[in-house]
Amino acid sequence: MSQANSEFLVAPSILSADFARLKEEVLAVVEAGADWIHVDVMDGHFVPNLTIGAPVVKALRPITSVPLDVHLMIENPDRFLEAFAKAGSDYITVHVEACPDPLATVREIHRLGKKAGMSLRPRTSIESLWPVLGELDLVLIMTVEPGFGGQSFMLDQVDKIRQVRKKAKELRHELLIEVDGGVNAETVGHLGEADVLVAGSYVFKSDYREAIQTLKRAPKLRESND
Repeated sequence: MSQANSEFLVAPSILSADFARLKEEVLAVVEAGADWIHVDVMDGHFVPNLTIGAPVVKALRPITSVPLDVHLMIENPDRFLEAFAKAGSDYITVHVEACPDPLATVREIHRLGKKAGMSLRPRTSIESLWPVLGELDLVLIMTVEPGFGGQSFMLDQVDKIRQVRKKAKELRHELLIEVDGGVNAETVGHLGEADVLVAGSYVFKSDYREAIQTLKRAPKLRESND
């Protein structure tokens, strides 16, 4: 039975914002219709880039009431879960490749009172998420290699959305599917079965409202499952 069509949730990634004007940038995209704020945390080890930490999340928390969607692209994320939880994260997403015990990590995020997400690199099999899928609130599908800028959208990763949706239905488990990497007006047409779209430069390097509304109003259709 197919699900009703509805708008995407849009989560602008502050990685593409002007950090000298971060407060103003966040307020502007929220005013323009952003549903969440996406925070990319990179440690220079799990991925090549080094970005921000829990203090930035803590600084953002009083600025807006929209969910702070924190993506930890870091080694041994368990060490930092409490810090990011206390800083005000709403969703904490970790990488299955970085977790010695993914299920324990997910349960710790829940113990800290936060929504738990799991992501994976494009080359990692989607089946690696199956042991924890039934306890996740969110699955983040990467359509570029995490940590590298200026990459092309990986169309071959889109099928992972369908696979997650199908498996979650088999488990009778509700979760959100998020997509990050090269999301824009041209690629959104491939993402109709997703729920949340992360967009960085497409939002922050153009007219905020026009970009956000273009994504939110793109056709969002899910396939029927017998």
